[in-house]
Amino acid sequence: MFYWVVKAILGPFLHLVFRPWSEGKENVPRQGPAIMAGNHLSFADHFFGPLPLPRKVISLGKAEYFTGRGVKGFFTRLFFTGVGTVPIDRSGGKASEASLRTGLRVLREGELLGIYPEGTRSPDGRLYKGKTGVARLALESRVPVIPWAMVNTFEMMPPGRLFPKLGIRPGVRYGKPLDFSRYYGMEEDRLVLRAVTDEIMYALMELSGQEYVDKYAASAKVEMARAARQAGRPSSS
Repeated sequence: MFYWVVKAILGPFLHLVFRPWSEGKENVPRQGPAIMAGNHLSFADHFFGPLPLPRKVISLGKAEYFTGRGVKGFFTRLFFTGVGTVPIDRSGGKASEASLRTGLRVLREGELLGIYPEGTRSPDGRLYKGKTGVARLALESRVPVIPWAMVNTFEMMPPGRLFPKLGIRPGVRYGKPLDFSRYYGMEEDRLVLRAVTDEIMYALMELSGQEYVDKYAASAKVEMARAARQAGRPSSS
């Protein structure tokens, strides 16, 4: 309920100030479960990605986002609840397994599950190698994958910027559903998981027009931070 309250309040304001655009909404099912796999350019993606859709998009977040204390903890919890994030329970094992269990539960409930296969925001606006968790989710849940590509959000609000720039119109393109039924029952095969993930990332590359980099974004951030230290200048987060 709180998700829709936040959307009803923020939606008109975001439309008025930023004039966001979208393409391909008809590719997102009106009912039933699906995985929404997107590129991740900016903090603003949390707002502008789901904004055009009449359905709620649920994403996964660390349980720590919901357990903070004080004023900061309250507003952090309020924000992530408002954008449809559910906490990942890590008490039963590794974070990746906890994400898988929680994601499968969301899909069993017939919801749209939003995932960023890159695992973190792009440090430079390029599209990075996807992690195979999205493939495992797709094969175990046996639901379609909808690629959704954010456009211009990096330019509008790059990493490290607290407030978005005005005059830049953010957009989102929803691609046609990807069907991986030919791989059902093969979710333990690493080569299959990589093939499925790469197909999703290729669809995102075509939708977004981004340059693709065959390395993980987290590794790229480490390399950039190291290069920045060696150059004697601070790095962006």
